[in-house]
Amino acid sequence: MKFNKIKNLTSVLAIIGSFLFIACNGNDDVDYNDVVGIYKGTLTNNLGNKSESPTVFSDATVVVEMIGDLIEVNCFNDNFNTTIMLDVFEDGNNVMTCLTGDTFESMYGHMLGQGNMSGNMNSNGSEWMQHLNNEHEKGDEHFGSFNTTNHSFEYKFILEDGEYYFQGTKE
Repeated sequence: MKFNKIKNLTSVLAIIGSFLFIACNGNDDVDYNDVVGIYKGTLTNNLGNKSESPTVFSDATVVVEMIGDLIEVNCFNDNFNTTIMLDVFEDGNNVMTCLTGDTFESMYGHMLGQGNMSGNMNSNGSEWMQHLNNEHEKGDEHFGSFNTTNHSFEYKFILEDGEYYFQGTKE
């Protein structure tokens, strides 16, 4: 009889512990509803980064969709069309973006998960700060972000023929 009471008490404590773990294990993942959607704005092209080249402005659209844990960003207009995959990280009122896969490795010289790892994994900092601490070195460049307060998105697309800068707001 005493064994059954201990067994029941152990089961009850295990269930309570599970509930507490689930309740206290806050999910800081980005709310994709804050970034997914259609953005209308301006695309700037500096035509090869040459100071003597004119800057061209044109209207453009960006469509942001969730694909698994990443977002797909398609930026287009009559003369431009490119699609990239990005990871996103919460940072207060901003959702910061970072490259993924081979593009990440090409830009930063290592694969994701093989960064400097000098950051504190248990830090109370934002997802973005943890990402910077764990995957990047000081001075690594990032190319865009979402502002969830004013529902805007900006991103610098770096292509072989130059840099294109999109800035727009969510419809």
